[in-house]
Amino acid sequence: MSPPCHTSALLLVFMALAVAGAEQSEERSCDVIGDESSESQMERALLKKLEPLSHMRFNVTVEKGKTENYIYHFRVCREVNSTSHDFGGLVQTDRQTGKTTVIGRINETQVFNGSDWIMLIYKGGDSYGRHCSGEKRRAVIMISCKRGVTASSFSIISEEREKEQECFYLFEMDSSVACPAENSHLSVGSILLITFVSLIAVYIIGGFLYQRLVVGAKGMEQIPHFAFWQDLGNLVADGCDFVCRSKPRNAPAAYRGVGDDQLGEESEERDDHLLPM
Repeated sequence: MSPPCHTSALLLVFMALAVAGAEQSEERSCDVIGDESSESQMERALLKKLEPLSHMRFNVTVEKGKTENYIYHFRVCREVNSTSHDFGGLVQTDRQTGKTTVIGRINETQVFNGSDWIMLIYKGGDSYGRHCSGEKRRAVIMISCKRGVTASSFSIISEEREKEQECFYLFEMDSSVACPAENSHLSVGSILLITFVSLIAVYIIGGFLYQRLVVGAKGMEQIPHFAFWQDLGNLVADGCDFVCRSKPRNAPAAYRGVGDDQLGEESEERDDHLLPM
């Protein structure tokens, strides 16, 4: 084989290995039961809502006497063991024998919700032996609302395996992702008023500090833009005087109904006849 052909073959092998490694490293997520086209918008929205929990792992240990000693491993819409490629989203491990049993798989997921809870169901687990007519196991996880907590209190409530069909494992946990959105109790007017008052406070306090510490102003001069506000007050007063007065400002004064402009000029000679000759 010529050197160029040998190099091309090596490149193809490396590319194939890289693609295979990328596919293996990419974790699988929940696949709702049924065709992709049949998934409702509500189901897609709930799966997206649960996405913040996907990077977390949850474990709970159950010990009943000497016969039952298990650890349950759970992940939200991710495989517990991505290297095994078994789609196991909730897995049981026997601490005595090390045997692993898949309780539910993420490729057979159901999800629905209420006002303050989300129900996540993994179906398609490993088959029962002598219980429940040998049907496949399934895990039911009730996620309840608890504000301020990303996830906590993962625990197993019960295992129903005494029925002929529809047996299940029931788990619960608390998380803020199950909480409804909080409605703001402030109206638009209240928000605008709070914003306006805050801006005024920042302007007054910041301007006062600047005038005092940077400019070195004293007394009333510490008020930001003091000259402007002083002139504005005078202008407002002049405007109010102009609008509210009912007569011209320079109108002559009146006394008992007779104005100064109605009085004629006094004659300088009216008392001349009284003077002695």
